[in-house]
Amino acid sequence: MPVLKTHIVPEGVEEIRLYDYVQQIFPTIPSRKGVKKAILREEILVDGKKTSTGHWVKSGQQIELLESSANPPKEYNLKLEIVFEDEFIAVINKPAGIPVSGNQFRTIQNAIIGNVSLSKEEDALRWPKPVHRLDGPTSGLLIIAKTAKALVKLGQQFENKEIQKKYAAIVMGKPPGDGIIDTDIDGLKSLSYYKTIKTVKSLKSKNLSLVELSPKTGRTHQLRIHMSSIGFPILGDKIYGEEGDVLKGKGLFLCALELVLKHPVTNEPLIVKTEIPYKFNSLLDREAKRWLKYNG
Repeated sequence: MPVLKTHIVPEGVEEIRLYDYVQQIFPTIPSRKGVKKAILREEILVDGKKTSTGHWVKSGQQIELLESSANPPKEYNLKLEIVFEDEFIAVINKPAGIPVSGNQFRTIQNAIIGNVSLSKEEDALRWPKPVHRLDGPTSGLLIIAKTAKALVKLGQQFENKEIQKKYAAIVMGKPPGDGIIDTDIDGLKSLSYYKTIKTVKSLKSKNLSLVELSPKTGRTHQLRIHMSSIGFPILGDKIYGEEGDVLKGKGLFLCALELVLKHPVTNEPLIVKTEIPYKFNSLLDREAKRWLKYNG
């Protein structure tokens, strides 16, 4: 089986078992259960040899991820918007409310099967695979690899923090202009930039603001945690928001709008964008009109 990604364990790594370490370095594996299966199928090697879930990771070790021998996922019939596609990669506009992958049928990974074509390249993956994660409630741009080389090169770009991402969100309150948030997450250094684009008055929330967010690190739930940490939680956040911040049936107001990267095969600069979801501006307009109606 071809090697999809190689990782050298750096100096100073904390004491951690392979079972827990793999998800940090290979984000294409969706869950702890998926890690266990990959290790048992000998799709994860340490220094070229089969290993076990209880192996203790040590600096200098080489960890390899091999192409999966599992059967392709069963297709989930869901029409996806394809924003960009060639023989090597695709970028889709992920709908909110559906996880990228996991131990269930209704996932983006299963929906990709019927939307993204298989590559004709020699190193084509058996099925296209997401390269990174977006939270289930989050919508927006998601990169899909179609060849082994693309998967490896994109993984390296993410690991080296070379891929720039921009998000749009509606937050509670009125953040001051723009700023930097560097609150640690789970003891790890984390950095995000925010910029306030527009603020409207709201009867229920006093103020609602449309903000542009740029994560510079890739921690789980980073933007949601960071905005909540400075007192401006994202609207619809059931985990980090406050009671009353969730609008029934409206979901989380967070969308990945822009990706800037190098094409993994041609090395040409690639900028992919999508529009702010309709529900964002619709909500802001409605809240502004209601405020004027009762306070104008």
